[in-house]
Amino acid sequence: MFLIIISITLIYLLLIVCFIYGFEKLKPFKLINLPAKTNFSVIIPFRNEVENLPDLLASINSLEYPKHLFEIIFVDDSSEDDSSKLILKFLADSQIDIKVIQNERQTHSPKKDAITTAIKQAKHGWIITTDADCTLPKYWLDSFDEFIQQTEATCVAAPVTYQLTNNFLNRFQVLDILSLQGATMGGFGLQKPFLCNGANFAYKKETFNTVNGFEGNSNISSGDDIFLLEKMVKHNSKQVQFLKSEQAIVTTSSQDSWQQLINQRLRWASKTKSYNNWFGKVTGLIVLLMNALIIVSILLTIFGIVLPKTLFYIVFIKFNIDVLLIYKTATFYEQREVLRSFLFGFIIYPFFSCYVAFLSMFKTFKWKGRSFKQ
Repeated sequence: MFLIIISITLIYLLLIVCFIYGFEKLKPFKLINLPAKTNFSVIIPFRNEVENLPDLLASINSLEYPKHLFEIIFVDDSSEDDSSKLILKFLADSQIDIKVIQNERQTHSPKKDAITTAIKQAKHGWIITTDADCTLPKYWLDSFDEFIQQTEATCVAAPVTYQLTNNFLNRFQVLDILSLQGATMGGFGLQKPFLCNGANFAYKKETFNTVNGFEGNSNISSGDDIFLLEKMVKHNSKQVQFLKSEQAIVTTSSQDSWQQLINQRLRWASKTKSYNNWFGKVTGLIVLLMNALIIVSILLTIFGIVLPKTLFYIVFIKFNIDVLLIYKTATFYEQREVLRSFLFGFIIYPFFSCYVAFLSMFKTFKWKGRSFKQ
């Protein structure tokens, strides 16, 4: 038993150290005011987002990029509120090329269908996807443009975080996404990309068509980002890169309740068994085993099977290496104040993650008013 505990702890420690190394190795990208050249089609699927759209539309209106070089395609996925009316009202007063189209459902994944529908109508060679509950920084497209001009990338992942508010549920989610973003950038820095976020993801339309888009995983409700990343990496890994730029950070909204958060994580978990990237699978397994080890070690300590000092060493190692990765990520995102909630979040997270992993084996989940099977 002791050997198993030590092995899992050391493997986890090595994994997070590698991510920290990769995070540092991935150098920040700075704008140098190159003349804008790249044409973008920005795709935004939405369903019942009337409350979130005003912030997104305001941020679109504030984009500094030349208006003739990009278009915005909103894809209405059977909204039951006034989302489309709100966008059309904004469109009437805007000089930006914006249109609203209806989703053409073909598969079990509404979002993948929405993106595919929009790509067929996209005028430009570069596709960028984001979400309707996001806000975009004013130099968002400038950052992508200069990065594309200075690299040979055909697929670019970029940073995402949650808006930080003054309640624990929000801060818990911010800590979680910072850890995910740290692992994401760490993976790219190690030249083993395995994570990205569809709220800030760009690729050439030509490459999307070359890898046959979402074909092969359309039966899975989520994964419009990671499955496509896997295909892009397999096609040409050297052209898949991460835009580590503070001016490209997209901000999105956290979930408003624990039940919504659990449903979101069940949705994410629904795609994990279909990953083809071995590094991503191994990473997920190691992280889950480490969280489970914390819970098991607590129980074994209570029953006198494991010495209290063994539990202390396990928790001490995990706490310090986790806080180091999150500190580095929080510094990049300028969200270090969230670290005040790290201790409480650290205590809760093993139970939360193992609970979600257990539920994901058999429970259906709801998302955007629809029910999905695992």
